[in-house]
Amino acid sequence: MEILLSIAIGVLGACGVWLVLRPRTFQVLMGLSLLSYAVNLFLFSMGSLSIGHEPIVAPGRTADLAHYTDPMVQALVLTAIVIGFATTALFLVVLLALRGLSDSDHVDGEADPS
Repeated sequence: MEILLSIAIGVLGACGVWLVLRPRTFQVLMGLSLLSYAVNLFLFSMGSLSIGHEPIVAPGRTADLAHYTDPMVQALVLTAIVIGFATTALFLVVLLALRGLSDSDHVDGEADPS
């Protein structure tokens, strides 16, 4: 499970970096979204990823780190998802307005030389 999650985080991060380096604004926006998803998955996996266990502490067990999943990480990731969605929507509106004003969707505002 850990290997699969690590590979998914790596692929999301690599695709996000590749898209951020593209010349078109929509591709940059999608790259930033993929990078934020990769960071969210990384943070979520650091909060004691376990399958089939109680989310915090089971009754009758001691409250140590072996039997505990930190709910703070889950709350932070959920908040980051909501803020990321709102920021993506705002960036999309700004990019559409920029395309309408400059008649180009390139990051630097200039069209291809071809």
